[in-house]
Amino acid sequence: MRVTLKLYATLTDYLPLAARAANAVELDVPEGVTVTGAIAPYNLPHALTRLVLVNGFFVPPEERESHALRDGDVLAIWPPIAGG
Repeated sequence: MRVTLKLYATLTDYLPLAARAANAVELDVPEGVTVTGAIAPYNLPHALTRLVLVNGFFVPPEERESHALRDGDVLAIWPPIAGG
């Protein structure tokens, strides 16, 4: 099954070089893969995966190991953002 992984801000550095301009990569993942399972190959630091959305809906940290992705899902992740 295919899902789209989008990484924003400093997290784009974890994408393959060719995918960084678009900040997204298409993934072939097994049926039933979870959010945590889909991003595991990218070795994202846990502290930097602050905001996680699937199809625009927030997935809280305690649900990321159990939230199964579906074919066509878009998984988007942002690091903590500071501003003022």
